[in-house]
Amino acid sequence: MEAAWDIAFVLFQVWLSIVVGLIMLPAMFGMSLGFTDIYIKVLVKTLEWATLRIQRGQKEQPTLPSQSANGIIEKDDGGDFTLCDAFYFCKKGIENIVEDQVTQRFTSEELASWNLLTRTNNNFRYISVRLTIIWGLGVFIRYCILLPLRITLAVIGLSWLVIGTTLVGLLPSSNVKNWLSDLVHITCYRICARALSATIRYHNKENRPKKGGICVANHTSPIDIVILANDGCYAMVGQVHGGLMGVIQRSMVRSCPHVWFERAEMKDRHAVAKRLKEHIADKTKLPILIFPEGTCINNTSVMMFKKGSFEIGGTIYPVAIKYDPQFGDAFWNSAKYNMVSYILRMMTSWAIVCNVWYLAPMTRQDGEDAVHFANRVKSAIAQQGGLVDLSWDGGLKRERVKESFKEEQQKMYSSMIVGLDCHEASVGPE
Repeated sequence: MEAAWDIAFVLFQVWLSIVVGLIMLPAMFGMSLGFTDIYIKVLVKTLEWATLRIQRGQKEQPTLPSQSANGIIEKDDGGDFTLCDAFYFCKKGIENIVEDQVTQRFTSEELASWNLLTRTNNNFRYISVRLTIIWGLGVFIRYCILLPLRITLAVIGLSWLVIGTTLVGLLPSSNVKNWLSDLVHITCYRICARALSATIRYHNKENRPKKGGICVANHTSPIDIVILANDGCYAMVGQVHGGLMGVIQRSMVRSCPHVWFERAEMKDRHAVAKRLKEHIADKTKLPILIFPEGTCINNTSVMMFKKGSFEIGGTIYPVAIKYDPQFGDAFWNSAKYNMVSYILRMMTSWAIVCNVWYLAPMTRQDGEDAVHFANRVKSAIAQQGGLVDLSWDGGLKRERVKESFKEEQQKMYSSMIVGLDCHEASVGPE
């Protein structure tokens, strides 16, 4: 029995040495030893081979179902409206019931080809023996090697975040405290990024958010925070939580002026705006990080930005985030998965690969209201990230359609009827 414990202790030491020496220490200094890059390159080659094998297998077995490229129904605009042509509206109604612009943004993004993850397959693993073997090997690597390693890193990263920020919070306010707080935050976020095998490419770093500003970004996942905080520190904005999240929030706010609100305060727009204005008025404080959509969208689109972030003044620093779904689905479907299930899915994916673009800072123009300013920023983010720019409110996945949206469709219908009547009146009877 003692020999077994000795072996287990030696294996634990080796495991911890690998985690600390090859992953944690390079992460603390913002360095990479290149293992992740090699892993991604091998993974890309493997997925390319699997795609070719699937295509060949589909030709041999045409009965196998195939996946669409994006899962989105292409809709034609139809011809000019005529009063007797009711089928046009029937067709539009049926199309929107089957797959409307809002609902499809809250389901996982469709893949052009299988990425060897069980959750995205259409029984493709049964096409050939070799493909089945590769798939089985992938399951073993993801669940038996990567998952324990990633859980270890996540626990270490979060533990250091709580302990480090708590200790830094005991120091008196000074430049040293601010520097240590930034160091603790960015180090822990980098360790957490390693827990997801994250490969992040940052573009236009000269446009990174500056102190006293507001960083706004499209929102796909809770890990958006980890992705952005790998390259700079931010003051977070959000509601006070209980449990483990509450412990993390209370420790973080001791060392850095994050803006946490009680549930009752979140409903008071004026109270929220006042605290945010006070924060950005101090040019020594970190830029605020806000996701104006207010909910997670599936990495294909940008939906309506809430105007509150654009009413408080200050400089807006837009950021576009685009994930590569080939390696793992970063979208959090909160209606389907709780946080624990979602994190487990992330940690059993191949990797998290994404691009981050820092856009040029934007300010509100003379005579421009908050709504138009928010739409201008949203359009810039959508264009840079290659995302669909939608005017719909992401809150529609939990709420009824607003009357104003219904009225807009009614007005459009009325204008078509009126336009037709005017045309007929101008022609007149012969």
